[in-house]
Amino acid sequence: MNDTIVLKFGGSSVADNEKLKVVADKIINMYNKNNNIVVILSAQGKMTDKLISEAKELAKDVEKREMDALVSCGEQMSAAKLSILLNSLGYKAISLTGWQAGIYTNNTNENAIIQNINTERILKELEKKHIVIITGFQGINENMDITTFGRGGSDTSAVAVAAALNAKNCYIFSDVDGVYTADPNKIKNSKKLSALSYEEMLEISSEGAKVLHNRCIEIGEKFKIPIITKSTFNNKPGTVISDIIEENTIKSIIKKDLSRVSIVGNGIIRNIDAMKSVLDIIDKNKLDMLEFDVSESKISVTFKNVVDDEILEEIQSKLLEDEKQYLNV
Repeated sequence: MNDTIVLKFGGSSVADNEKLKVVADKIINMYNKNNNIVVILSAQGKMTDKLISEAKELAKDVEKREMDALVSCGEQMSAAKLSILLNSLGYKAISLTGWQAGIYTNNTNENAIIQNINTERILKELEKKHIVIITGFQGINENMDITTFGRGGSDTSAVAVAAALNAKNCYIFSDVDGVYTADPNKIKNSKKLSALSYEEMLEISSEGAKVLHNRCIEIGEKFKIPIITKSTFNNKPGTVISDIIEENTIKSIIKKDLSRVSIVGNGIIRNIDAMKSVLDIIDKNKLDMLEFDVSESKISVTFKNVVDDEILEEIQSKLLEDEKQYLNV
């Protein structure tokens, strides 16, 4: 019996026709390994922003139902384009909207919750050896109205579909090749992590790191679906988010709202050395600290003033020095 694999591609991965060809190559490679392939797509590039902007040019207050109907078109365009491309390359593919794929939600517009997925149509197409391409970020409610899941909602679509199909893995492809200990665009010594637990990933996402939609991680944990974040544009190993348990290891350092820094890692509440190192850096730099909170998997420090990236880098360097083993390198 063939394994079912769900692949999700973000907006930057499908931004234009050339990038769609890269996506098609990745899909074909996995399909040729005798996998059943289900693809979840975001809208191309900044299409969602463009549609929202155009709507607001027409009306100051746009009805949420109509906004959902409008912005859902972006994913439909990218899904149809990819299907056209794959078929032209000799691989049978079919694009499905959220409602055609059987994704049913509550009645909330712009932040809908998936209530049920009827997989009958998806399974029927997989039996025909079709590559099934589903619009991310959207479903349909009991009134047969289109609903959307909020920004990043295609991640949630992907993991929910993977859970409904009991898929082997769910790959989340973007222009980043995994989860890093800190923002690699700002912190030069940040390192890519090979693995994270669902709990750690939830903490990282809740602190504002734009890696995965919170709800997709919760679904992954509930149904034990491994989530693998990888780059569309290279073949480097990504980061696997699963049910792993590791004690006393620091995984990520995040700055949120300019004045809060969080250090995430399973069992961090028992990592006295990490707490001491952070407090020493705060004292050395004479930072005005308002709160210092510690939970099972997160240390959060809130400061009175803006925290510079240099402080984040100093914390990162010190913790790397203290616990090199947590990086698995």
